[in-house]
This record gives sequence, structure tokens and C-alpha cells, in this order.
Amino acid sequence: MDNCIFCKIIAGEIPSTKVYEDEKTYAFYDLNPQAKQHVLVVGKRHHNNIVEACEDSIDTVSACINTCTIVAKQLGIDKTGFRIVTNCGKDACQSVFHLHFHVIGGEKLSERMA
Repeated sequence: MDNCIFCKIIAGEIPSTKVYEDEKTYAFYDLNPQAKQHVLVVGKRHHNNIVEACEDSIDTVSACINTCTIVAKQLGIDKTGFRIVTNCGKDACQSVFHLHFHVIGGEKLSERMA
């Protein structure tokens, strides 16, 4: 997608701090972290959100979830705890319409999800 910021990050047109990359996913540090550790995991194939990705390419979703666990291990939060979050749609505050997951941890997280 021409205007998609995550597509531009994946293509190297916009700089990011890469955490992990494979043939289907790209992971990088969030510029506005919500916890001590906050990494975004994006599918390299553009889908607007998880609903679209599940309808079109469930293997992209699976690859992203797998990458989330790899990233958690790399960050050392796999034993202490972390959250995987994806926002879907405007009411969920999705700000970039490219399938992505937030891997959040590194500290005690709030019990409230909202």
C-alpha cells in the first residue's frame, strides 16, 4: 500500500529499530511505548486488520503470533509475563490500518485492559 506507514517501514523507506525479521513478519520498537518493553509485530503482507487477514491469509496471523513469542523470548519477558494486543477498527483505537500486534511487558501491567 502506497500510503501505509508500516509498509514503508518494512520496505526500509522509514527508519525503525528492528527487533526481529523473517520472511513473513517484521518486528520493531514502538515509538510511543506503553510499557518498558513495547514492540510492534507486523505482517509483511498488507492486511488492514485481523478480520481481513483471517479471511484472506490465516498463515499471516499465525506467523505474527509466532513472532510475538520469539520477540518475548528475545526481550526476556517470556517468563515474567507479557501481553499481545491487536486493535481492530476505529472504536478500538486502531491508528495504523495494517495488521499489527503489540508485545507489551517488562513490568507489572495494569489489570484493566481499557
